[in-house]
Amino acid sequence: MSFFVDEQSRIIEMAWEDRTPFEAIEHQFRLQESEVIKFMRSHLTAKSFKLWRERVSGRSTKHVKLRSQNVTRGYCPSQYKHR
Repeated sequence: MSFFVDEQSRIIEMAWEDRTPFEAIEHQFRLQESEVIKFMRSHLTAKSFKLWRERVSGRSTKHVKLRSQNVTRGYCPSQYKHR
C-alpha cells in the first residue's frame, strides 16, 4: 500500500501514541496490526523500531478490547494543551 508523506507521518505518530489503538489506525488507513508492524519496520531505523515494539508490546491501550472502560479518547488530556 502506498501513502503520501503526510499520511506516513500520521501513521507513525498514531502508532507511537499510547492511547491510539491499532483499530483506529486500521479504521483510518486500512492497515491491520501486522501491517502496521511491517510499515513501522520499513519506516523507522532498526533501533527506533525495537524501542517502539518494546513500548507497544503488551500495552493494553493499543487494543480496544483490552482497554479500560475509563479510556474514552485517543489522547491524554495534557497532550494537546495550548501554550
